[in-house]
Amino acid sequence: MSIREPAVAGMFYPAQAEQLQRSIHEMLAEASAGKTESPPPKMIIVPHAGYIYSGPIAASAYQRLKPFADIYQRIILLGPSHRFAFQGLALSASDAFRTPLGVIPIDQKAVELISTCTGVITTDQAHRYEHSLEVQLPFLQLTLNQFTLVPIVVGLASADQVASVINTLWGGAETLFVISSDLSHYHDYMTAKQLDSETTHKILKLDHNLNGEQACGCFPLNGALLCAEQHHLTATSVDLRNSGDTAGSTDAVVGYGAYVLH
Repeated sequence: MSIREPAVAGMFYPAQAEQLQRSIHEMLAEASAGKTESPPPKMIIVPHAGYIYSGPIAASAYQRLKPFADIYQRIILLGPSHRFAFQGLALSASDAFRTPLGVIPIDQKAVELISTCTGVITTDQAHRYEHSLEVQLPFLQLTLNQFTLVPIVVGLASADQVASVINTLWGGAETLFVISSDLSHYHDYMTAKQLDSETTHKILKLDHNLNGEQACGCFPLNGALLCAEQHHLTATSVDLRNSGDTAGSTDAVVGYGAYVLH
């Protein structure tokens, strides 16, 4: 069995399973105060920085999955490429992804189904060091029960290309889409708050014309929002902060938003 091993354990999140579990459970417990009753989300948008920076914001969305832990059986995870430049969407040749909390099997039937979609390639170069997908996995492992994974790193791709892949795997209640994206980067605190508020307004309107200044994961995000529009989903903002609110300086911050779509 070919397994994609963790690349950022010990850097973006704790490498020891017990410490990692404790960290995530604490963030989820803090997020539960804002939890509201709702139907099972079909899609969530979550940030992907180190846990001390964006973990509490991500937890605000993941907390809303816990009541439906038995429903979700297949997770389609899309995030931007930070280290490997390419065009299209990259699948992994691995059979499973590992985190300190265990191994998650890849849904090979789903991978095969989308492998012929326009722009889809298979290359582990895109996955080997990519953190945008990896940091979501421990949250999923501790909020859901058993599930299979379809990990997709998105390079330079059109919203139509991404939406085609999402639509091919749309499925029913058993399928959840997780879109990994931070918001603005390296503005001062007040500028970032204004920019991220404007971007949030666009996300809530399902505007699928975001750029890299607004969201670093704009390519997977635009495709997801186009799909959400096609399927008449409704987006809700559940948290919006930045690194100046969590663990960083206010001089140059990174924005983080969490959203659920039903």
